[in-house]
Amino acid sequence: MDIHLFKQSPSGQIVQTPNNYHAFVPNPLPPNQLPFDMALITLMADAERALGELAGLGHLIPNPDFLIIPYTRLEAVASSRIEGTQASLSELFYYEAAPEKPKASDDLAEVLSYLSALNYGVERLKTLPLSLRLVRELHERLTSNTRGGTPDLTPGEFRRSQNWIGPSGCNLNNATYVPPPPDELMGCLGTWELFLHERNAVPLLIQCALMHYQFEAIHPFLDGNGRVGRLLITLFLCEREALPYPLLYLSAYFEQHRSEYYERLLAVSSRGDWTGWLEFFMRGVLTQSKHATESAKRIIRQREDYRRILQENRASANLLRVVDFIFTNPYLNIRQVANELHISFNTAHAAVMTLEEADILQEITGQQRNRVYAARQLLNLLIENEPIYTPKNDS
Repeated sequence: MDIHLFKQSPSGQIVQTPNNYHAFVPNPLPPNQLPFDMALITLMADAERALGELAGLGHLIPNPDFLIIPYTRLEAVASSRIEGTQASLSELFYYEAAPEKPKASDDLAEVLSYLSALNYGVERLKTLPLSLRLVRELHERLTSNTRGGTPDLTPGEFRRSQNWIGPSGCNLNNATYVPPPPDELMGCLGTWELFLHERNAVPLLIQCALMHYQFEAIHPFLDGNGRVGRLLITLFLCEREALPYPLLYLSAYFEQHRSEYYERLLAVSSRGDWTGWLEFFMRGVLTQSKHATESAKRIIRQREDYRRILQENRASANLLRVVDFIFTNPYLNIRQVANELHISFNTAHAAVMTLEEADILQEITGQQRNRVYAARQLLNLLIENEPIYTPKNDS
């Protein structure tokens, strides 16, 4: 690590360890001086307003699962892509609908684990506040069944050895960034947790941005720090009731601007550039809140169009229920529909055949058995929000 880049930083201190390497220890939050200039205040107000509109839509939609299920999957795909996976939203939905599940690829397993951790965290917030304990639980859920889930990477445990960030093959001496050494780690995490529990220290979105930066600067695990840190953004907004459900797929913005995301985080540590990071974060919340809201409106209109067409032909109640099921599972199979809606296989089969005739569903396997059907119009609406894969930036 080039210590000269960090020596004058107001965000923390360079320390030399007994093993004769240097590491960065961030100062406790909040910073002594935050850049509340008019540009940031305006951007934050716009982001809060857009987030509030998304939250309001979440309260009004007939079934929140119409948004929760696709949006959490968008977040899982995007956050995992930042770490180099190439699994797509369509691949994830198809895997979930496959009657006979093949072994998931390593990339898809990463996405499935992220989704599992996110769903677990949302449910766990009902009984446990955001805390170091919950952070460990999320990490264990995230890494136990993935490439990072090997015993030497200690899923669910804070690290007891030094880690670092940089290009592939680098070491402690030439790393881009070296987070706090193990003997400083719990002190840093303790002050981070105290700040996490603050309610009136700074505006909510500012606190969320600071919390995420600090977690990444501490880098408390041997693996999975980026994914856990992005999970915490969603859970923070849900816990503070800024969102009724996990509807903000902010990782899609981070993925689309991946290089800047890393650069903004590093610039806070190296030169105390809070302005750059906070403005970047607010632009992300503003952009993704608007995208999610517009996408939700298109999804709702699509559902209304389907229901109107079918009701004109005197659709049964079960057929309309299957239409609603499509909006939580754009890939599906008949057995899945029967089981989830508690209807007979024959009723489910008849409904799916009717929707295929109406060109709402298309069979995509070409098989006689274990058929999978896709709602392509709905998938196209969702994929519009999915970032295009770009190769990983190891820095």
